Amino acid sequence: MFKKILIANRGEIACRVIKTARRMGIKTVAVYSEADKDALHVEMADEAVFIGAAPAAQSYLVIDKIIDACKQTGAEAVHPGYGFLSERAAFAEALKQAGIVFIGPNPKAIEAMGDKIESKKFANAAHVSTVPGYLGVIEDPAHAVKIANEIGYPVMIKASAGGGGKGMRIAYSADEVAEGFARAKSEAASSFGDDRVFVEKFIVDPRHIEIQVLGDKHGNVIYLGERECSIQRRNQKVIEEAPSPLLDEATRKKMGEQAVALAKAVNYDSAGTVEFVAGQDKSFYFLEMNTRLQVEHPVTELITGIDLVEQMIRVAAGEKLSIRQEDVKLNGWAVESRVYAEDPTRNFLPSTGRLVTYRPPQEGVFGNVTVRNDTGVYEGGEISIYYDPMIAKLVTHAPTRLEAIESQSRALDAFAIEGIRHNIPFVSALMEHPRWKSGRLSTGFIAEEFPEGFAPVSPDGEVAHRFAAVAAAIDHTLNGRKRGISGQMRSARPVAFDDDRVVTLGKTEFPVRLQRHDGHLDVVFGEGHRHHVKSDWAPGQPVWTGTIDGTTHVFQVRPILNGVRLGHAGTEADARVYTQREAELAHLMPEKVAADTGKQLLCPMPGLVKSIAVKVGQEIKAGEPLCIVEAMKMENVLRAERDGTVSALHAKEGDSLAVDAVIMEFA
Repeated sequence: MFKKILIANRGEIACRVIKTARRMGIKTVAVYSEADKDALHVEMADEAVFIGAAPAAQSYLVIDKIIDACKQTGAEAVHPGYGFLSERAAFAEALKQAGIVFIGPNPKAIEAMGDKIESKKFANAAHVSTVPGYLGVIEDPAHAVKIANEIGYPVMIKASAGGGGKGMRIAYSADEVAEGFARAKSEAASSFGDDRVFVEKFIVDPRHIEIQVLGDKHGNVIYLGERECSIQRRNQKVIEEAPSPLLDEATRKKMGEQAVALAKAVNYDSAGTVEFVAGQDKSFYFLEMNTRLQVEHPVTELITGIDLVEQMIRVAAGEKLSIRQEDVKLNGWAVESRVYAEDPTRNFLPSTGRLVTYRPPQEGVFGNVTVRNDTGVYEGGEISIYYDPMIAKLVTHAPTRLEAIESQSRALDAFAIEGIRHNIPFVSALMEHPRWKSGRLSTGFIAEEFPEGFAPVSPDGEVAHRFAAVAAAIDHTLNGRKRGISGQMRSARPVAFDDDRVVTLGKTEFPVRLQRHDGHLDVVFGEGHRHHVKSDWAPGQPVWTGTIDGTTHVFQVRPILNGVRLGHAGTEADARVYTQREAELAHLMPEKVAADTGKQLLCPMPGLVKSIAVKVGQEIKAGEPLCIVEAMKMENVLRAERDGTVSALHAKEGDSLAVDAVIMEFA
């Protein structure tokens, strides 16, 4: 077994590999760029080596720097994680030539299956059903349009070396093909160092289901069940689960055996994933093979009890698989949410900055529920513009799918993040969605259910009563603290007392009476509705956990002017608690009117200006592209919202802009 390995990656996956290596008694080496000098993976590793500037092309993607780091530290093997160099055969070959073991498949297997174009050619030759498409190299937009016209719309434009939604576009017309081709090539070049793309038919109403395979260097290959990854946005997975609510045992066996046959055909010898696009009728087509560890591997680990990173390390060291196919048993259900640094209320634009607050839910086994949080950040750390916006992967496991979903919802409510925008309200809303709970999924789920984008839902009905009750309980606790600090009411209070208050949630008012009893607070609403509230919440805590009428609830709490913002199950509200006189006076306060920015194009997120498509004096039409801003490896096309004329340009290509920086003005 290896004594020391190097992790050629960063963030949560580097931390994930370090944890397993530490448990196995293996020392670890981290590599880091200028942007990651204070990163969590650097702190966790036994040693760390600086490898260059922040852009990945100058650090994490430079093979020679990784090999030099191995030589400096005496690392015997390299785990590539996912992304970066993980699916580059040239990297595996270079390590081999340097006498360093690659903890992943052999270079020939990567060449055969890691390249999206070559893998489809190989699958066709092996008589594996594949999605119709053009597998050759596409030279220019005109060529891409010609191919798309022949295949029929819609089509998918995909980077050959791609993954993680980078270098991928869906096109419904010739114009969209031409633009999508340019964007996919550019993103592929910056993310993977390979700008080749291909075009294939986009299956309408599909589901994304993948099979986890595991092979060794002795010809043994097994499959570890499936994962469903249909909940996607812009081809980027958001929620994953295992097993799939679509499959029955017969279909699972058929897909698994096909995946194993494909892996054996290329002498695959590590953890890998064979991806399928599935129809609602359980038909399926080979999509691609990812010759690496997947982001969503924790859900498979939780339902099988198998540590995939450990297996990869053991296989790379030459050990035979100790697990046979008949040993693989699927136990319960696991759900994973990807927590991203992005603003779901602003079309999911990336958000960067300092994590002023980062308090994940408690990990561990709680009865029959397991909570796991894979992360690479810490409170006080920085979210950079240079890398993927993932903050964490929150995973819950329970005996049934609905229990796993309910556990995930509670854990998301207990996740407190401040300083940047994040997608927890959106993912929490997904957990409460009836269609998601029923398992009626497709890769178009988010586009279909949130056609106008996402906006947090205001609490209504019984949920609003719970919000108001929690707000009243929080205010009561805060008032008690104020009285203690100011020295008021030094004598002990009676066991029971009544206080009248008005709770406002946005513009909705709830007159309530607070009745304190020994151990809990009764919140009585004007119509006589009563909630028994009990919690040990203390001022300053970002999460309120307590019981309402005996049922446990979790709320995110963020201070705002004269109140708190509460978040729960994808629902948010600004809550303020007044005396009756204060409520009367609050009605007289003027409302602040937002500034008119209709004649300006503001940068929606911190990023780099890749190009400006217009000039001063140019007339523009609604929908026309104005500029491209790159953030976190994704290119975002900013378009005109209405007709007008460009009157001034305040930014140029190459500028780094802050959020809401003025890019241009219109007449």
